[in-house]
This record gives sequence, structure tokens and C-alpha cells, in this order.
Amino acid sequence: MHQILLTLHSANRWLVLIFLIYAIFLSARGILRSRAFGKHDNFIRHFTATISHVQLMLGLGLYLISPTVKFNSAIAETHLWIDEHNFFRYVHISLMIISVILITIGSARARRMQTDGEKFKTMLLWFSLALFVIFIAIPWPFSPVANRPFFRSF
Repeated sequence: MHQILLTLHSANRWLVLIFLIYAIFLSARGILRSRAFGKHDNFIRHFTATISHVQLMLGLGLYLISPTVKFNSAIAETHLWIDEHNFFRYVHISLMIISVILITIGSARARRMQTDGEKFKTMLLWFSLALFVIFIAIPWPFSPVANRPFFRSF
């Protein structure tokens, strides 16, 4: 079960990143070109929020059963501010919850805005903030704290 959730969580992160970046691109293009906020823009707004919620549910399920979170192995003291276990136990989960909250707020506020420009600006602001937080919280392969591969397999 752990490996399945880990693989799904790893694969789904790319969907979240792709749709989030695409939504930011659509928002910026909508502002620059003074476009109307159409059905496609609304679908991307909604789907980006939905896929981020799915990612959060996969992550919370993984958080509950992950040995990395449950068990703190006896590691020699490192000179980093935070070790891998504490990164996943506190930092990763906190920042990812914050990013999903930012996406949700941005999606809900954009839906309620009256003008097309306001919708695009709201999406651009909130989704960009969420993307920034996500980039900080992802355990990239080059991270000194907690590194994971770009792609996982079963």
C-alpha cells in the first residue's frame, strides 16, 4: 500500500505542477491581452484546484503510513538545520497544506470576481504564491535535506 501511494503521489505532483503552471500562464496571458475569462479558463481554474486536493489526500494518506514519518532512525548528527525525517514530518506537510489552501482561496476568489481582469489577476496572484511554496516544499533530487527522484516506479 505504501509503495502504491508513494508512486501515485509522485506521479500526481507532475499533474499539479503542469496544471498550476498552465493556469498561471493563462492568467498572465489573459491580463496582457485583455481576454475574456472563458469556459476553458474556468475549467483550468477548477481542475487545478481539484487535482491539488487529490494530491493532498494522497499525501495525507501517505503521511499516515510512511515509515519516514513514523520512525526516526538513529542518524548521526548532521550540521543541517533540519533532517530528512523532520522535513517530511513537519515542513513538507505544512507547506503543502498551505499551498493547497492558497490554490483553494485563489480558485474560490477568482470564481466570485465580477470582471474578467479581476479573475485573471486573482488566479495569477494566488496560484503563483502557491507555486512558490510548492517549489520550496518538494524534495528535489538536488536538495541537501531530503532528496527524492524525479520519477518513482512501482
